[in-house]
Amino acid sequence: MADEHVVYIRSTVDGAGRAACLLQWGPIQALLDVDRVLLTARELMAAAAAAETDIALAAAMREDLRADDATVGVFLREIRGRRPVPEGRPALRIAAVAGTHTGLPLVHIGRGSMAGELSPDDARDMAMHWAQAAVAAQIDVRLRYALGEWDHLTPDQTDRLFAMLQAVDR
Repeated sequence: MADEHVVYIRSTVDGAGRAACLLQWGPIQALLDVDRVLLTARELMAAAAAAETDIALAAAMREDLRADDATVGVFLREIRGRRPVPEGRPALRIAAVAGTHTGLPLVHIGRGSMAGELSPDDARDMAMHWAQAAVAAQIDVRLRYALGEWDHLTPDQTDRLFAMLQAVDR
């Protein structure tokens, strides 16, 4: 069984044979189209950068401008409100956070009842993994098509081959 603290994503195909990714996080399982996976990867990257920027801005305001915490908070909320909103819907709730007590940049993620907190570097690593899963799904569809055109393998044998390949990756 999957660890509830780890978000798993892997390439697969949907019921119509299109490229897709399977997300598993604790009790949550979702089949996602590739565009949504790539959007999520972009948003994880953006949140990592935004969290680091927020921490740097807060430190500069406190140290250079001698701003109090209330002023810094108002300023950061205003900046966050001006950031572009992504078109589309990422597969995860993603928020850049400047840790008020720790002074550390964080990226909060969630889906359904599951929630987690990542460092910016961990968010970037997660984004890369999501992008790789999306690309793998697109390649897998092409490979499945090619194997289906080749008369030596049945659809069941092709499915077993992919299951074996995915098991090696775990």
